[in-house]
Amino acid sequence: MLKQRIITALALLPVALGGVFLLPLAPFSVFIAVVIVLAAWEWAGLSGFAHQMVRVGYAALTGIMIFLLSLASSGFLLGAGLTWWLMALMLVISYPDSRPVWQNQMIRLLMGWLVLLPAWGGLVYLKGQPQGNLLILYVFVLVWAADVGAYFAGRAFGRRKLAPSLSPGKTWEGVFGGLFMTSLIALLVGWYQQLSWFECLGLVAITLVVTMVSVLGDLLESMFKREAGLKDSSQLLPGHGGVMDRIDSLTAAVPVFAVFWFLAMAT
Repeated sequence: MLKQRIITALALLPVALGGVFLLPLAPFSVFIAVVIVLAAWEWAGLSGFAHQMVRVGYAALTGIMIFLLSLASSGFLLGAGLTWWLMALMLVISYPDSRPVWQNQMIRLLMGWLVLLPAWGGLVYLKGQPQGNLLILYVFVLVWAADVGAYFAGRAFGRRKLAPSLSPGKTWEGVFGGLFMTSLIALLVGWYQQLSWFECLGLVAITLVVTMVSVLGDLLESMFKREAGLKDSSQLLPGHGGVMDRIDSLTAAVPVFAVFWFLAMAT
């Protein structure tokens, strides 16, 4: 498992960082849109649609919606994303009792847009901010560090299952390991930026929330994969599953972090 994670990271890291640091805002928006459209094709499969015409149609409609949203304000999309992840928390916590709420295939497709579109909007919003590249990199690093910290802490100390009905391998000890890693990163960034203690504590608090939300994104996809009877969202990345398997945590972390930044800039 660790070897697979390392190989995947090494393969995708240059693409992700190149897209963030080398592309101006408009090409970056298109780059992220392509990733989201591919993830939408996978989401249609997770929603129970096996026919390729339906899956391609859903992906194409997602692309059209991204284009239309690019003409609107980002505030609405970020707010929708935050509202959705609060709802998703309830669905994940109450699983499997929450099944009747979202078992309908069309409802699952609608939920896919609530997962994917705010992620696109959050990345584009952050990209357009001063030091936007570093903001995006910070979110990426948080998600990667949480994953690494959870893996090692879970292997060493894991006893209490986080969500056995969704992801039997995840433990609370792993979650705390991820939170510890991301807290250290926040403290290091605060020290490097010479933030006051109050500002530093605020950054740590935001980091902890974003880290927990990234875990929620992972669990939500696990919920849909379990219902669809799938191990991976697709085989678009040979040997490493699909696009959703790589960005599930980011789809949750990015819009929530973007909301925090949006509020910070508004005050």
